[in-house]
Amino acid sequence: MKQVNTLDRVVIRFAGDSGDGMQLTGDRFTSDSAVFGNDISTLPNFPAEIRAPAGTLPGVSSFQLHFANYDIMTPGDRPDVLVAMNPAALKANIADLPRGGVIITDSADFTKRNLAKVGYQSDPLTDGSLDDYQVHALDLTGMTVEAVKGFGLTRKDATRAKNMFALGLLTWLYHRPTDGTINFLSTKFASKPEIRDANITAFKAGYAFGETTEVFAVTYEVAPAPMPAGKYRQISGNLALAYGLITASRKAGLPLFLGAYPITPASDVLHELSKHKRFGVTTFQAEDEIAGIGAALGASFAGHLGVTTTSGPGAVLKSETIGLAVATELPLIICDIQRAGPSTGMPTKTEQADLLQAMFGRNGEAPVPVLAAQSPADCFPTAIEAVRWAIKYRTPVVILSDGYLANGAEPWLVPDLTEIAAIDPEFAAGPNATDKAGEPAYLPYLRDPQTLARPWAIPGTAGLQHRIGGIEKARDTGAVSYDPANHEEMVRTRQAKIDGIVQDIPDLLVDDPADSNGRHARVLVLGWGSTYGPIVAAARRVRKTGRLVAHTHLRHLNPFPANLGNILRSYERVIVPEMNLGQLALLLRAKYLVDIRSYSRVRGLPISLSELARDLENEIDQLEGTNP
Repeated sequence: MKQVNTLDRVVIRFAGDSGDGMQLTGDRFTSDSAVFGNDISTLPNFPAEIRAPAGTLPGVSSFQLHFANYDIMTPGDRPDVLVAMNPAALKANIADLPRGGVIITDSADFTKRNLAKVGYQSDPLTDGSLDDYQVHALDLTGMTVEAVKGFGLTRKDATRAKNMFALGLLTWLYHRPTDGTINFLSTKFASKPEIRDANITAFKAGYAFGETTEVFAVTYEVAPAPMPAGKYRQISGNLALAYGLITASRKAGLPLFLGAYPITPASDVLHELSKHKRFGVTTFQAEDEIAGIGAALGASFAGHLGVTTTSGPGAVLKSETIGLAVATELPLIICDIQRAGPSTGMPTKTEQADLLQAMFGRNGEAPVPVLAAQSPADCFPTAIEAVRWAIKYRTPVVILSDGYLANGAEPWLVPDLTEIAAIDPEFAAGPNATDKAGEPAYLPYLRDPQTLARPWAIPGTAGLQHRIGGIEKARDTGAVSYDPANHEEMVRTRQAKIDGIVQDIPDLLVDDPADSNGRHARVLVLGWGSTYGPIVAAARRVRKTGRLVAHTHLRHLNPFPANLGNILRSYERVIVPEMNLGQLALLLRAKYLVDIRSYSRVRGLPISLSELARDLENEIDQLEGTNP
């Protein structure tokens, strides 16, 4: 009888060649953990190269999963367990594994040739360099090939199932359920029975190996996390974004049109939306970014919900058409799934460096609302809110996500759709004024006094003929106008319309619990987007040391919440962590004239909660005079 240790949390990283199936392996372990009831957070990490040479460092792909019996906020800074399928995977990831961590690796891949590829002068499995770790060097390849030899596969095809052997072993080691993976493999490879049966057999063989071998004297249990009652599913940011857009289109009674060009890491939104034609979704894979957004804006003109998806390089190309949407004052959703730049940058790595582009990346005075999701699941309500704004205020709206949110996953409490309010497009149905002769007339820029939004008329509606385009229009009539006073009035009106959205933004809330003496924090940490998880986790860690720290988080970046200025002026020190060189900090300094301290990290990775917590402790100690 093996000893069972109970843990509250575990971080596992699966790493191997991009062809070793590490993303699938990690995703399956995540799904089984979610079904078991753990809270989960994931960090897939892809190589930028489409197919780097096998066994090389640029070709290493990894998937990190943090699962726990409590509410977790990040995929973890450092893994407790590293599953390394080859020397390249070991070398690329060993620096992140703390001393005493567990290494499970395929000893069959540690040949002289493979070691030399990544610069190992000797075999780390035998030269003592890994003595500080718990190393389990197993012949995963050999055991997999032996397990599936009855299915008539070539050795190359049989070897491809070794990720399932490893998954079976980890499933046993952490007491995960097995039915989900077996059912998944049965469905995925239903048309290839020999591949299906080989993968299932390899999975079961890995599980049986753990159960019968003496290699592992201890297994581990992580109990389910307490969560509100309801129906949950695992969801990634891109999937949640797609579902949010579909839900919003249905709530508005509008067909959804997506015009997009495939680009990492946004392509999965296009892929997902293409599956939902039954919900009135049309997807158009355009020849380029400009055509994609042009088609989406044309769909909005025709009375559809126009959406375009992209990443930073594509957003640059879309900027002229976003300006056209500002001028025509039509609803349009622009989803920027940010990645590391500039230019092509690091396509598969995350970053938050498109904020200033979203705010100002157009010619002329072309203001647009900007929202940012804070977690994978939060992409769903963020999409709905963006659509609500776009339709109500007749404006393009930018949604900022990033590669970390797009590909990461967490549990999602499936919402009750009846609780989501309808969105009324309020199409113009007839004339809204009278002409000089007293006859009914339609004025396409006669604005709603509350929202300053102009009417939205579907082309072909009798009596609602009007001009539209990028040349400046006269107020009310929409006639082409080059009058200086009219231009200034229209520019200021378009800005006032966006500023007025603040009436729909709730006051920002600050998490600032008092200590036993009733004191509150002197330091505020403010974030936006995907820094939410690291900030919350770091604040929890800092508070456990007895220090006081407050934190708050922005979804609404343009306009800002009405009470933001008062909040910033209420703290002696405001720290803004961002995965850029301080873009939000720059905006806050300029608008509120407050001394904002930028905390910048641009590594292509999420901000480290451990590093942030340590730096916050130092800031607090300096302010309190305990750490000169």
